[in-house]
Amino acid sequence: MTLSVSASQADLRVRPVDEVLDRVARSLQVRFLPDTVVRKRRIVGARTDRGTWVRVERRPLGKITAQGWNGAECAARLDGVAQPAWHGCVVWRDADEAVMWRADESDLLPGDPVGNAVLSEDPGLSDEWWGGLNASLDALAAQRTGRVATPDSETVTQASVTRSVRAVFSGGFDTAVRRWVPAHADLNWANVTAPVFGLFDWEDWGNAPEGLDSASLWASSLAVPALADRVRYERRRDFGTRDGKLMTLFVCSKILGPYAHPGDPRSEPARRMAERVVEELRADMWPGASGVVSAREFGEKY
Repeated sequence: MTLSVSASQADLRVRPVDEVLDRVARSLQVRFLPDTVVRKRRIVGARTDRGTWVRVERRPLGKITAQGWNGAECAARLDGVAQPAWHGCVVWRDADEAVMWRADESDLLPGDPVGNAVLSEDPGLSDEWWGGLNASLDALAAQRTGRVATPDSETVTQASVTRSVRAVFSGGFDTAVRRWVPAHADLNWANVTAPVFGLFDWEDWGNAPEGLDSASLWASSLAVPALADRVRYERRRDFGTRDGKLMTLFVCSKILGPYAHPGDPRSEPARRMAERVVEELRADMWPGASGVVSAREFGEKY
């Protein structure tokens, strides 16, 4: 039988969570500092008396897929990636609801989150910060994993990439992904720290088309043109690949698609870049001026 849960029961911003936090504290043998508790819709977090952070998540059983929900635990083995050290967890199934609870304990962040998922002003990051970003993303892409990334809580597949891109951009270019590499899959300005670079919130990480992380951070920067340009410069190796161009269209499709917000300041720069990338991808398929060749030229070349 499927249990019905009201909106207030599901929203941890308004639902009493004292019993949940007490259970976690007993299991992990910590004491939470009461003035540090942060409550979100499905997540509660707090600092402990031993200088660590505990993230508690409530998730419906139907949302726990083959990917699992142990992203932070699995990410703990990644070499060369700047992230808070993971210490342990406690997981249990709720006795009254069709949900599970999970609490992960990790080191405190090395700095504050840079900002919201989408920035409206330049955060003034140092060259050292950009170096940390590049080192971590390069190290992450060199790892091996059986996990598959879930950007926006949806498993990324060849079919989902094609569907998203084709829903907004016409044909004339191939949408086949050539290289899949491990990615954070939720890289935005709310999940990185400064002034010391750190990357957190690893629930969605796994294999994804090359360039997804770089394109995602660029999309989060489009309201600040200089910042978006800096992301493209720093990650130019990703953006220069065919898959990186495809991921640029993938993130642009989220901004320009049917659910786009009419006042989104990212819309116009996303549209301009998408037009440019579409032409580049078409040129790759059909070499010639503006991506167009005659049948004779195509036959002579191929």
